Amino acid sequence: MKPRLFTPGPTPVPESATLRMAKPIIHHRTPEFQNVLRDVASGLQYLFCTSQPVLTITASGTGAMEAALVNILSPGDEILYVNGGRFGERWGAIARAYGVAAHEVTVPWGEAVTIEQIMAALAAHPTATALCLTHSETSTGVFTDVRAIAEAVRPSFGGLIAVDGITAVGAHELRFDDWDIDVVVTGSQKGLMIPPGLAFIALSARAWDACRRSALPKFYFDLLEAREAYERNDTPWTPAITLVCGLAETLRMIREEGIEAVWQRHALLAAALRAGVSALGLQPYGSPPSHAITAIALPARGDEFMTLLKDRYHVTVAAGQDELKGRIFRVAHLGYYDEADMLAVLYCIERALADVGHDHAPGAGLAAARLALQEPIRVP
Repeated sequence: MKPRLFTPGPTPVPESATLRMAKPIIHHRTPEFQNVLRDVASGLQYLFCTSQPVLTITASGTGAMEAALVNILSPGDEILYVNGGRFGERWGAIARAYGVAAHEVTVPWGEAVTIEQIMAALAAHPTATALCLTHSETSTGVFTDVRAIAEAVRPSFGGLIAVDGITAVGAHELRFDDWDIDVVVTGSQKGLMIPPGLAFIALSARAWDACRRSALPKFYFDLLEAREAYERNDTPWTPAITLVCGLAETLRMIREEGIEAVWQRHALLAAALRAGVSALGLQPYGSPPSHAITAIALPARGDEFMTLLKDRYHVTVAAGQDELKGRIFRVAHLGYYDEADMLAVLYCIERALADVGHDHAPGAGLAAARLALQEPIRVP
């Protein structure tokens, strides 16, 4: 049986990108690779909706988060960050590793932070220099409206707004320039549809000014040096050449589909999957839900259900993490997925549910998903 991957990273890789990466490797200090870099630079600006440079670094998404903080902060700075899941709390962990004071805004896992909570935290910590948000919390499947938060805080907050967009970029609407945010990071194995190993970071003019003032230690992640190389259509260090070549292909695919159509596809697939699992008597977890991933409460005999899904039906989904371990499973619809993929995973979920004695009407999930796929969804 064909193995099917429904995790929020890595996500499936398009066949054309796989073939591009299978070509003989080229040297990175050549005009041939410079042409690839030029295509990638343009494609990333299109994806982020920005005129600013979007830097490519050889790292995971966490590397981009670290790069962001060590380049925009200095000793004595303070940040505010939202801990509503495993990845939101990472902003604070990185800051503390460099001796930066990190003030936590805590929300229950499964909920999104409110504008009122953010405003109260900023009032309590008026010397904070950065506000760190998570657009799509991968561990809980919750979406945070960073656009609304940025609009609310910008009139009174003079610091930087940094966004973990690791499972949001390419799935949710993101207009970097128009929303007046300062940092967005993502990783290659998510909405970019290639294997792990690359990370991307966009910075505003305000953030670049902060980089020039930054006094935290940095070497490999020195973004000023990376930008100098970028402006020469080059890289400061040896890049992951093969991945960059694959990225050029997936960015071409995104541009061909159209970024707004990409956002709309993710919204539609998410709605269909949630309609399907709800019709099977399963409870989606987290609100408001992300377009990248759906978290679902495990049924009775959950461990057996997960084992059957993987071993009998060859579907790999993600388990719950930390306090949600053994309570939820997570199904991705991020990147290279279409309507047929949602029907396939729902069919396999239904079969595994039947195997563990879950009470549901046969075919209910597929029927509900098909109806949802016929509903018009407009994004934005």
